[in-house]
Amino acid sequence: MDNSLNIPDLPNLIHYAIPFFILTLIIEIIITSKKQMAAYTFKDAAASITMGLGNVLIGLLAKALVLSVLTFAYMNIRVFTIPFTWWAWILVFLADDFCYYWFHRISHENRFFWASHVVHHSSKRYNLSTALRQTWSGSFTSFVFWLPMAVLGFHPVMILAQMSISLLYQYWIHTELIDKMPGWFETVFNTPSHHRVHHATNPQYLDRNHAGILIIWDKMFGTFEAEVEKPIYGLVKNIDTYNPIKIAFIEWYLMFKDALESKTTVSNKLKYFIKPPGWKHDGSGLVSSDLRQEWENKNGNNH
Repeated sequence: MDNSLNIPDLPNLIHYAIPFFILTLIIEIIITSKKQMAAYTFKDAAASITMGLGNVLIGLLAKALVLSVLTFAYMNIRVFTIPFTWWAWILVFLADDFCYYWFHRISHENRFFWASHVVHHSSKRYNLSTALRQTWSGSFTSFVFWLPMAVLGFHPVMILAQMSISLLYQYWIHTELIDKMPGWFETVFNTPSHHRVHHATNPQYLDRNHAGILIIWDKMFGTFEAEVEKPIYGLVKNIDTYNPIKIAFIEWYLMFKDALESKTTVSNKLKYFIKPPGWKHDGSGLVSSDLRQEWENKNGNNH
């Protein structure tokens, strides 16, 4: 590491936030039960919390790998050296959020990355515990989207710190208790309303609102959708299990099964890893864009 940068000793923000997660979960459970909202079931919340705890434990190993790779890129092929100053934190915020948008979008458009990300969408409930339903495998692959930041000259410590800040921000938007934020906030930032759309299986909502903190990326790249009708949460084809092992790995199993058992060319077999979820080599599958197009045709293309 380059000691001339005066690298700050930054705490593990996620670990410090765990008591806050527990407190706000309890508060949301109390409020939703009083309002007679069917936001929580014990099995679903328990599965989500288990996935979150597993993510934290596995993350200890993954973080060592990610830090090593980012450090190698930073030390050997960086273009600039960006110091730990106030303006650098503004830049790292924007760069991280941009990288997150593309990581998140591609995680919906590429089945290999979806195999990890599907975990977060596997609940048919939408509450703060859903935010904790995190992958056990994704940390070992998703970091490639942040490698360009290390090459540009952002220090790995700065990158990992901002990634944690982004994850913490996204916790509070997993709720139905907040309808809409003020208009200016809805215009610029990701909000519960925007993210409810992202978690919905309604055809017009599929693969929309991939933002981390700033919703502007979706508006810039044509993936924004406003919340209009009530979202239906979960997956297009729900896995219907509360078993953490199945939640964590079932899509990996199904992806390899499709690739290995399909009687088709090697090229088509490989496409099961890179095409969107739902793709089939014989044309029998439907991907999100197909379902969205069907919905638009049915509604007279008035969207």
